[in-house]
Amino acid sequence: MASLDIKISKSLFLIKLKAMTNRSTNLKAIRPVITSALIYDSMSSEERFQNQTLRPIIKMQENLFIAVFRNYIVKHKSVFYDFTLERQLDYIESAIHKDMKFRNSVKGMIIGQFTIEEYALYIMNSSALNKRMMNIVKGGLINHIQILEKKVA
Repeated sequence: MASLDIKISKSLFLIKLKAMTNRSTNLKAIRPVITSALIYDSMSSEERFQNQTLRPIIKMQENLFIAVFRNYIVKHKSVFYDFTLERQLDYIESAIHKDMKFRNSVKGMIIGQFTIEEYALYIMNSSALNKRMMNIVKGGLINHIQILEKKVA
C-alpha cells in the first residue's frame, strides 16, 4: 500500500509541476513586448526586473488601472473632477503613495501576474521594487489623465 501512496504522491507532484510550468508560460505569453524596455549586462537587478517583468505587466493591466482609479475617484466623492490639473496630479500622487489600501490593491494586481520565479526575485528586494512599481503606475495614470476626465452623459 505504501508503494501505491508514493506513486500517487509522485503523480500529483508531477501534475502540479506541469500546471505551474503552464501558468508561467501562459503568463509570459500574454504580456506585451515593450521594445523600449532594454536589458543591459550593466543594469542593476532591480532595473532588469523592472524592464523584464514590471513594465510588461503594468502595460498589460493599464486599462484595469484606469478603471480602478476611476472607481477610486467615485468612492472619494468625485472631488478629483473639481480640481485643477496640478491638484489632480497631486491627487494621483497621494492615492498611489499614501493611501495604503489603494496602493496594496494595485500591488496585488501586479504581483498576481508574477510567475513563481519572478515572485522569488521580487521578495528578495520588494521594497525597492514596490517603489518602482508604484512610480510606473503613477506615470501611466498621469499620462492618461485626459481619459480620467468626468464622462458627461
